[in-house]
Amino acid sequence: MSRMEPPQQTSLAHETELMERRMLEEIKRRRDAGQDSWALEDFEIGCPLGRGKFGRVYLAREKITKYPVALKLLVKNELVKHEMEEQLTREIEIQSHLKHENILQLLTYFVDEKRVFLVLEYASKGELFRELNAQKHRRFEEPKCAKYIYQVASALQACHDCQVIHRDIKPENILISARGDIKIADFGWSVHNSSQTKRRKTICGTEHYLAPEMVKNMEHTHLVDNWCVGILCYELLVGRTPFESKSSPEAFRRICKAHIDFPPYIGTLARDLITKLLQVKPEDRLCLKEVMMHPFIVKHWPLKSVDDAPKPAK
Repeated sequence: MSRMEPPQQTSLAHETELMERRMLEEIKRRRDAGQDSWALEDFEIGCPLGRGKFGRVYLAREKITKYPVALKLLVKNELVKHEMEEQLTREIEIQSHLKHENILQLLTYFVDEKRVFLVLEYASKGELFRELNAQKHRRFEEPKCAKYIYQVASALQACHDCQVIHRDIKPENILISARGDIKIADFGWSVHNSSQTKRRKTICGTEHYLAPEMVKNMEHTHLVDNWCVGILCYELLVGRTPFESKSSPEAFRRICKAHIDFPPYIGTLARDLITKLLQVKPEDRLCLKEVMMHPFIVKHWPLKSVDDAPKPAK
């Protein structure tokens, strides 16, 4: 008897795809009918999935289609108190227009008197950070790291093609789907890459993932995301970020020098990829299409064919 995927898993995956299609059709139907108004009563609320500064995330199910979603609840008073209204508006606008298999979908949103609700695609395996910490020695083997880095680079390339910079890539902001694929989430620090948004007065993102130009409060472009891919690759293989220090000033000094200490078990190809991404000068960093074609990635996560390979920028 030949090996095959268990019928239960096949059936479940097919059923989920059908529910997703019905959910998207229901969203489109409402929009076309001018009835794009959702309410909490449209969903069955399940267990909490997480808690943030401004609210909580719950597992929920849309009542008509039975499609499972992550329902993110944000409290208006808290958003106003911390002057986050504009940031949330930008997050909704950006994430609702990004369509890619490795980007978490924002399906729709709605508000009531006190709260804002984001209806998000449900990634059932949770945060990449949690999976990383569950590994032996809190690090991945090279094949899994290569797969995840390829998918992150592919998702970020889609963002950059839409003139969007994510600016907060880290394991806590990356989710894993039921199929084991990456889903980039949390676009709270994202901006459009225009002349009006290059310059920022505040450092945004997470300390150990900050690019040198952000640490120096200089103009930054989409290439801060490329730096983050290098930090992420190091963390997935080592279990910590490369410039961790006892204090922020010391961490920032190390970031600006970009001197990387590799443990002996990190292979030559992985070192080469990380080093080419963690360049102090943004223009020297490997572009994302070249990341997806790098020998470290191709060795462990080969493309289906040569035709599938993204072409490097000239």
